[in-house]
Amino acid sequence: MQANVTTLEAVQAGTIQLDDAIFGLEPRADILHRVVRWQRAKSQAGTHKTKGRSEVSYSTKKIYRQKGTGGARHGDRGAPIFRHGGTYKGPTPRSHAHELTKKFRALGLKHALSSKAATGNLIILDSIEMKEAKTSALAKAAKELGWKRVLIIDGADVNENFARAAANIEGIDVLPTMGANVYDILKRDTLVITKAGVAALEARLGKGDVK
Repeated sequence: MQANVTTLEAVQAGTIQLDDAIFGLEPRADILHRVVRWQRAKSQAGTHKTKGRSEVSYSTKKIYRQKGTGGARHGDRGAPIFRHGGTYKGPTPRSHAHELTKKFRALGLKHALSSKAATGNLIILDSIEMKEAKTSALAKAAKELGWKRVLIIDGADVNENFARAAANIEGIDVLPTMGANVYDILKRDTLVITKAGVAALEARLGKGDVK
């Protein structure tokens, strides 16, 4: 598929040929859902914890004798049946991550890129090179280009001046090619990729090299 290339000054800079195997797929919600679920599960802290019967601050002494009280038989006050007693089979710190094959993760990234292209929310930039790290200049350019919630993907390395200028602008996020992921792409309204980013993504996904 062919796409127009623009500059930060909102000037047309020719066209570029995009790989249909990466940008021209029919997006599948089930594939995107599985990859996003894998990403979010992997990022969970998993620090949830409740105290068990052996951890609550109570004596382990039997609260009263076994027989002759007319009440139910009990041991110590830390039993789960009592108020402030230990939790029975409560959550413990653990990892929520689960397996998802590298090939499937690569497929998910292709479908995320294709979904932005299919909805017309994919913009190809000639370059994001900036001579100075001027936030005001980038904010003005973003307004002229109509960017509100946008993710910008550059090549192997992000231009330092551009990254510094974008750091203070709400709604603009910048990633190198290796940082491109399904969740961040879908979360933003617009996806902007530089020509260097397109070349790097096609090289990365052509080999199935997704981490």
